[in-house]
Formats: sequence, structure tokens, C-alpha cells
Amino acid sequence: MATELHNLSDYDPTKVPSGKGRRIAVVYSEWNQEITYALRDGAINTLIANGTEEENIERFSVPGSFELIYGASRLVKSDKYDAIIAIGCVIRGDTPHFDYICEGVTAGLSNLNVTGNTPVIFGLITTNNLEQAQERSGGRLGNKGDECAVTALHMIAQFGK
Repeated sequence: MATELHNLSDYDPTKVPSGKGRRIAVVYSEWNQEITYALRDGAINTLIANGTEEENIERFSVPGSFELIYGASRLVKSDKYDAIIAIGCVIRGDTPHFDYICEGVTAGLSNLNVTGNTPVIFGLITTNNLEQAQERSGGRLGNKGDECAVTALHMIAQFGK
């Protein structure tokens, strides 16, 4: 569903599984931190609002979105977490760099989901400009971090760890 037609922060809390007793890692990019910190905070606040104890949420920063792959991979291999939320933001520029980063991160995180035993939630937003990123990180379209947290709780409840 297109984000323009759906607020990323809209969810029915009565249909979200509890995060009580669950351990969740949030790995986030330092690049575009105005956006990624808002996404990270949205995810953490939503996890807490749905029962995850704050001490069971661990935060890990990486320099850029491409490094989310390595960070998430290390967290999967640690086998300490019920889910991992990977958060980044890539804003289109004047070169093909945007395409390479977006394709690489998508493939890398997808591979972790196929080969690992821990759900890795895709929280990479890819936009044409800063305004679109702001709209998706707490602006008029909600916060993708909220959506990632809800997704993590659903994946844990559905498939366990």
C-alpha cells in the first residue's frame, strides 16, 4: 500500500502482540540522523507502549545505511534477540549511488531473513528528497519506526524464536 494512502503510525493497539519479555535490537544508521534518530525513537517508543521492557531493547549505531547489513548480521549471529529492526534513510541525489545503496541494503537484509532464525525488520526509507523523509519520520505520514516495531512484534508472535 502506498504511504500516501496510509499513515505509518496507524495501528490498532488491541491487535498488536505484547512485547513483554522479548529482546529486540534496533540497529540504525548515523547518516541522515535527523531522520534515523526519529525513526529509531518511534520504534523504541512503540515497543515500550506495547509491553517491551526498555532494558530489553538494545540500540546499535552504524555509520551508514549500507552498514546496516553487517550490523544486523552480527546481531542475528549472536542469537540474543527475538527480532532486529534495521533503520536507515537514503535520499536520492544526483548520482547512481542511491540505487546501489538501496539495492544492496535490500538484498543484504532480505538474505538475513531467508538464511537466519531471527526476523530482521526492514526500516530503510528511500525518498526523493528530505521533505519526503521528514513526512515518514514523524511528519504528516506518521513514523516508519512505529510500523517497524509493530511488524517486529507480529513476526515474533507468529513465528517465535
